[in-house]
Amino acid sequence: MPESLSQALAPHLPLLRRYARALTGGQLSGDAYVRACLQAIVNEPGVIDRNVHPKIALYRLFHAIWSGTQNGADTSIDGLSRQETTAQQRLAAMTPESRQALLLTTMEGFSDVDAAAVMGIPAERVQPLLADALAEIDRQTHTRVLIIEDEPLISMDLSGIVQELGHEVAAIARTRDDAVEAAAREMPGLVLADIQLADGSSGIDAVKDILAGFSVPVIFITAFPQRLLTGERPEPTFLLTKPFDPRTVKAAISQALFFNSTASMAA
Repeated sequence: MPESLSQALAPHLPLLRRYARALTGGQLSGDAYVRACLQAIVNEPGVIDRNVHPKIALYRLFHAIWSGTQNGADTSIDGLSRQETTAQQRLAAMTPESRQALLLTTMEGFSDVDAAAVMGIPAERVQPLLADALAEIDRQTHTRVLIIEDEPLISMDLSGIVQELGHEVAAIARTRDDAVEAAAREMPGLVLADIQLADGSSGIDAVKDILAGFSVPVIFITAFPQRLLTGERPEPTFLLTKPFDPRTVKAAISQALFFNSTASMAA
């Protein structure tokens, strides 16, 4: 029996939410674009090309909707924070293709050819866009990073990636209490937090405690991303999946710091 359209698209929706949140800088804005995408499919199922892989077709539709707003269409989304609204305005004023190419190929695992199909550009443009994105990462302001991770090998890998990008590892914490204490002491500019910690405590709870004291961008790490990509409750904007590709970590750090730099603009 042929697979229904909803069955074909359902496995890819959590991943599209992850991508949309990273691209737009927030859960509210990212999930709003995903809802707009789904509503377009409900209104006209023919907008999904059934002749290509469902994931490519879904992301292609998302890009058509999102790119339309970046090109002067109505960008108003109810319920956005001031920081998210400012981030959207900033994205609308620039050409974000390099970030799209970076996230599609690293975070979402598309090949250059498939990423080009999603973006509607020639495949030979993807590598130059990736080079532009990596150059932009190199130009970013360096910061101090708190790593909340209970597995020594993973914390070592993350430390290496952070330092390779030119950032400083402020501290490594293995438990919720250690993380809160380290954050108060070091005042990091970015937090990388595992969801499940060594003593059974939660990285999410640790981050809530940290954010009660001061504002800092956060990237969560989990082996079960689908649990935090339902769109049904407050969920992380930036989410890495274990095991992770170093390029994915670099892309997530780049996006998190990019959107954090809009916070002063939103004041």
